[in-house]
Amino acid sequence: MHIVIMGCGRVGSTLAHILEDNGHSVAIIDRDPQAFRRLRAGFHGRRVTGVGFDRDVLGEAGIESAAAFVAVSSGDNSNIISARVAREMFGVENVVARIYDPRRAEVYQRLGIPTVATVRWTADQILRRVLPEGAEPLWRDTTGTVVLAEVPFHPCWIGVRARAAEDATGARLAFINRMGEALVPKDGTVIQEGDILHLVAAESDMGRINKMLSGPPSDEEN
Repeated sequence: MHIVIMGCGRVGSTLAHILEDNGHSVAIIDRDPQAFRRLRAGFHGRRVTGVGFDRDVLGEAGIESAAAFVAVSSGDNSNIISARVAREMFGVENVVARIYDPRRAEVYQRLGIPTVATVRWTADQILRRVLPEGAEPLWRDTTGTVVLAEVPFHPCWIGVRARAAEDATGARLAFINRMGEALVPKDGTVIQEGDILHLVAAESDMGRINKMLSGPPSDEEN
């Protein structure tokens, strides 16, 4: 695939190298030609100087044949405008924009522009490391209503069917990390010692779910 990236900062240059290593052709755009110094000497992709919402610049980057467009410059407005131009003027369906303001990210997500709200994501990752286990989700949707969370459980849940745990909490057990491998639970799957449960649920329910799993199951779950 051909992929166009706007922004040759640390994220953009890293993406460019990974994509090229995976056999894709890459064009990277930046208004500052000095930014291309972040690219390794052996980088074979196109380096295009300019802004990512300029049609001529996008054309030079090969946007007409692009399977995806990624906007990861340091400016929210530039990223979202460029993503919209790539999608609406050039018909690139697979676009992603990095957004620093999570409130804007929610708005643009509703407009159909997938976004990565870096401030919220970074804050979540830090909190997961400094707060007790289960205090912060691994992932949340841009509206903040649905989360994927790693939830600890009381030892008395060992031996309980995964489906029973779902029924008891009202959450979806997305997968179990068992001995370093991901396991999608089936009807006969039971919770084992050392399992790490990853649940998908409404964020407003997480307090109740954490409290329920931190204690022993009721007789009905057993």
